[in-house]
Amino acid sequence: MQWHGNRLSSTVTGERGPRHSAVSCSPRVRRVRGAASGPDRGFQLPSARDHDRLLPGEPRTRDIARGLYERVRSAPVISPHGHVPAETVAGNLPFGNPADLFISSDHYVIRLLHAAGEPLQDLVDPGGDPRKVWRTFARHQSHFAGTAVAVWFADSLETVFGIHEPLNEENADKLYDAISTALMSPAMRPRALFDAFRITVLATTDDPLDPLEAHAELAADPSFAHRVLPTFRPDRYIDPGANGFRENVERLTAATGGAPGFKGYLDALRARREHFLRHGAVSVDVGVEDPFTAQLDPREAERLFARVMGGGATDADRRLFRGHLLWRMAEMSVEDGLVLTLHPGVRRNHSTRTFRGFGADTGHDIPLRTAFTDELRPLLESFGLEAGFHLVLFTVDETVYSRELAPLAGFYPSVFIGAPWWFLDAPDAILRWRAAITETAGFYRTSGFIDDTRAFLSIPSRHDVSRRVDASFLARYVTEGRLGLQMAETIIDDLVATIPRKAFKL
Repeated sequence: MQWHGNRLSSTVTGERGPRHSAVSCSPRVRRVRGAASGPDRGFQLPSARDHDRLLPGEPRTRDIARGLYERVRSAPVISPHGHVPAETVAGNLPFGNPADLFISSDHYVIRLLHAAGEPLQDLVDPGGDPRKVWRTFARHQSHFAGTAVAVWFADSLETVFGIHEPLNEENADKLYDAISTALMSPAMRPRALFDAFRITVLATTDDPLDPLEAHAELAADPSFAHRVLPTFRPDRYIDPGANGFRENVERLTAATGGAPGFKGYLDALRARREHFLRHGAVSVDVGVEDPFTAQLDPREAERLFARVMGGGATDADRRLFRGHLLWRMAEMSVEDGLVLTLHPGVRRNHSTRTFRGFGADTGHDIPLRTAFTDELRPLLESFGLEAGFHLVLFTVDETVYSRELAPLAGFYPSVFIGAPWWFLDAPDAILRWRAAITETAGFYRTSGFIDDTRAFLSIPSRHDVSRRVDASFLARYVTEGRLGLQMAETIIDDLVATIPRKAFKL
């Protein structure tokens, strides 16, 4: 079974053109087509069989975009930041039911269903009826029209499961059963899909105290020819505002045998980073509310550490400590070579009532205004010109693309502009991002596409959308005389290979 561009097929037909060949998986999922007459129901999107979907409407530009897209349609997938658990891959665990696969684990879906009036309890309850959740999703298809979720979902249905009928209330049970049957096939297990999707690199997101046994198991398996890399995510150990911060720090130092005090704490962080490096990690990922950084005298830092650990810290103390620890993460990256990626600008758990009832990661994280230029200056003054230091900056604030991120990446050799992330990883948003940064920073100061997902089966669809959008953007530059076709071909090749490999030191 292989992935041909965005086609999952159990046989190699040799067909490399537009999506005309049959799609199959074992056991075969019956392909259901919509009625020839009457209004379609469900997702009103161009079919995944429409080879020109998301490409420009103007014929000449579309022809160029089509050729550019064809160059990378079947290129391997590099996913340097995501949230698929390594244990799922190591254990080759079967995926759950369709509701778990497409709904319960997807914040984009949960939040819109909740906005449409569906009780969150019915959507995220582990003991609930997944078929009922699926029916709810089917009933609210109109709420997803025009969203990135609609594009990814329709593409996954067609290209992974061979289902061409839009989901609606009438066929919800039929499609649920078809997907459930397909998921029982060995061809739909994670390791087989790594081959089918042509995933060469997949990074996970991991707690600093994770033993990384699943990563070690995969690395030692000669039958698994892919890289599953851990990513060091220290937020709960470096942010005094995190729940259980003191207990987390105590567990960290105890696990590494570190001495008490600020120096022992830093030594413990270094020790765990080294552990991640030994297991193949290439990056550290930090999520903060704002990218404020601060360099402190060691004695001042020691006193500040005592305050945040002792419970007498003010809000200003906590922000200063967090800013200093972000500076320290950069210092350690200069020492050990791990890429530092920064995801700021989100108000976590915006709904207190929802957080109390259902916890974090239940759809109510909301973007904030974010400033980078002044906030990052202490860090960049110290490390921005250091050879080998890589800092990848993500944002959910579109206003900073051309004003701050592109100029920073256009000067500092260490700074790379992260691909559109969370709320912005949609076709029009990606085009806006390219338009805002390219005239200042070009194409080669970016991270490459980041799928940032827990939904494993949507990974190829997400990368395909990015490739189509980039082909469209480059085609416009060619038709406007701003790029030669040969240069555009080189760039689109590099966007899916050379550029992410450079940014993440792969």
